[in-house]
Amino acid sequence: VQLQASGGGLVQAGGSLRISCAASGSIFSINVMGWARQAPGKQRELVATISSGGNTGYADSVKGRFTISRDNAKNTVYLQMNSLKPEDTAVYYCKAVTHSDSYWGQGTLVTVSS
Repeated sequence: VQLQASGGGLVQAGGSLRISCAASGSIFSINVMGWARQAPGKQRELVATISSGGNTGYADSVKGRFTISRDNAKNTVYLQMNSLKPEDTAVYYCKAVTHSDSYWGQGTLVTVSS
């Protein structure tokens, strides 16, 4: 499984941004996809997940502001981020989980200015 993330950038606090992750390869084996983020000097934090059946989960820090979705026809998962805060600044990584492995894409940087 290969994952290609895109869509990061600079946004002002209170603004919105959508990042995308396109999957390729053995996509039929993917059970769960998600987004994690890592801010400078901090551990990587899983912020949102979506199962193949569409069930979603969110970290408390983003609940109500972020929405994860997937387009199965495009093999792409999205993270819509609203009401962004400076503390949301991080490199965001896409993750895919199969029954036996997990895969990470390259990160995309999201910077929220105050």
